[in-house]
Amino acid sequence: LFQRDVERIVNTIFEEIIDAMAAGDRVELRGFGAFSVKQRDARTGRNPRTGEAVEVEEKHVPFFKTGKLLRDRLNGK
Repeated sequence: LFQRDVERIVNTIFEEIIDAMAAGDRVELRGFGAFSVKQRDARTGRNPRTGEAVEVEEKHVPFFKTGKLLRDRLNGK
């Protein structure tokens, strides 16, 4: 395979993961981990510079949980 072909394949995989997560789906790569989207509720935060209270809107954030195989290999098992 040429570098441009590999790059196209990797970009396609990433785009599919992003599209699935944008639709609210969970993407699992066996042995590696799972990508999902978590919802963070609205809350009152603080401006660290002034200490002033600010309202933080609810938002969705990406979340990655490592798979057992990856965890075990990282920990030398």
